[in-house]
Amino acid sequence: MDMDFRDIKEFTKDFVKMAILVIVVFVIYMWVVGMQQVVGSSMNNTLNNEDLILLFKASYKIGDVERFDVVSFYYDETKYLIKRVIGLPGEHIAYKDNKLYVNGEYVEENKESITKDFDLKELGYDTIPDGYYFVLGDNRTNSLDSREIGLIKKSDIIGKAILRIWPITDIKIIN
Repeated sequence: MDMDFRDIKEFTKDFVKMAILVIVVFVIYMWVVGMQQVVGSSMNNTLNNEDLILLFKASYKIGDVERFDVVSFYYDETKYLIKRVIGLPGEHIAYKDNKLYVNGEYVEENKESITKDFDLKELGYDTIPDGYYFVLGDNRTNSLDSREIGLIKKSDIIGKAILRIWPITDIKIIN
């Protein structure tokens, strides 16, 4: 098999292009977007067990975490949890008679309410410290969330859930 200089040059160009493409895809996957599978029923009916979601990892590097964002975060070194942000730094969170109160003001939610009253003081805080968030699952009666694991650190947040991509019949933007 004879290869001339032109073939080697074309091969080298194609190889370099492919290497650059692989590096770009890797960088995007590591720092911009990622995928995660939902495990369990804590986010029903927004997200269901085995749903596959797309995360925008760069979201909180360029913007702030907002109330009601659905986020993925590291938990217990080996697990990732997906929950909804309810409380922001500097806020006092309480549930009374199945209603959310932020700093004593009622805030309307479109999610399942908590059946038992809750106050942030149960976690030992008057207000949420800087760099921390209070999160709950949408299925409040069956969720491992801030009521049990405590506040989550911003540095533990992997990204914002933006799109359910599987099952293919239920693709939707997550809000």
